[in-house]
Amino acid sequence: MSRPAFRAPSALLDSQILNPGAFLLPSMTLAPPTAPSARPLRVAILGTRGIPNRYGGFEQFAEYLALGLQERGHEVAVYLPHTHPYAEPTFRGVTLHRVFCPEAWLGAAAHFLYDYLCLRDAVRRGCDIALECGYQSAAISYRLGSLKRTGIVTNMDGLEWNRAKWSPLVRRATKWFESLAVRHSHALVADNVGIQTYLQATYGAPSHYIPYGAEVIEAPDPTHLEPYAVKPLAFHLLIARLEPENHIEMILEGHQASGSKRPFLVVGHHETPYGRHLQARFGEDATIRFVGGIYQKPVLDALRRYAYLYFHGHSVGGTNPSLLEAMACGALIVAHDNAFNRAVIGDSAHYVASPAEIAQCIALPEADLQRAAFTQANQARIRAEFGWPAVVSQYEDLFQSVAAARGDRP
Repeated sequence: MSRPAFRAPSALLDSQILNPGAFLLPSMTLAPPTAPSARPLRVAILGTRGIPNRYGGFEQFAEYLALGLQERGHEVAVYLPHTHPYAEPTFRGVTLHRVFCPEAWLGAAAHFLYDYLCLRDAVRRGCDIALECGYQSAAISYRLGSLKRTGIVTNMDGLEWNRAKWSPLVRRATKWFESLAVRHSHALVADNVGIQTYLQATYGAPSHYIPYGAEVIEAPDPTHLEPYAVKPLAFHLLIARLEPENHIEMILEGHQASGSKRPFLVVGHHETPYGRHLQARFGEDATIRFVGGIYQKPVLDALRRYAYLYFHGHSVGGTNPSLLEAMACGALIVAHDNAFNRAVIGDSAHYVASPAEIAQCIALPEADLQRAAFTQANQARIRAEFGWPAVVSQYEDLFQSVAAARGDRP
């Protein structure tokens, strides 16, 4: 089921706010890195739900990056909502700044206020670099106050405006936020070469390709499977936010069509409208189990490693951290066929784009799955391209370049 053809998604083919003022941040294009003199930096990481990680990919990224930079002598602060359950002022040497976020009252709109308050605080504290993890509710705040010498680096994440859950109005607004981030950031980070290509083709904007990181796990503890009543290589697995663009419905349709009797574990918070839709549609299938969110990495590592097939349906772009974790654990991956996933896994996965192809893949004899070849190649790729020390080094070099350029400006 591993196809030689490369099929790019259609999107890539389309070449408390107090006294905000009227500030327009000038765009700045960095010259190629010139190995600026290294110096300790004050770095703020914004745009996540905080650390220690209790949520997902960007939070895991923020935790690894913050700890890595702190260990190299930089002063690092991570911003988090006031509702985060971790109550200490620091985490393993990293400063935590808690900021009011009225999500319980305003819903998703609260993040526009939250992101502005975070950025304003980081600037007032005199940070050299503010790393924004995503742009969707942060980009508009780039124009709402003097940034002085603070450099804004934005990790552009995926094609947020292309998510199926958004209405046409929200999609247009999100595309506008994307354009603001491109114009007003001092540097852009693309975590996937597909995103880098998209930014160049759409905006003529250069970006720095820096992937997420992962650590190879050789032998996860199989006893972590016991609470889920499954045995090694006797169940299928999917780990994702339960959203349409992650193709969960298509994957479960394929599982049903295959007639497989192996349990299929769906890991992800399912108390959402779409999650309830999936449970209503597939809940009577005794092989499909919605187990909710799991955030203990050793448990996730074991589930990934010992699944018969690991399904990855993400499609809106970027390098999904859960995909890297699956590669690092030695999971045998069945991935949705798109440019972003192929850029990460290459030829070491089975690619599918329909329920019928999923059913065919599930029915393949073990001898045709290329388990050893694919899993070994993926772990080798993690070591070579996605190790956390290399990722931290690339961010450190970029931050030094941005800070050096900003230091020359009043």
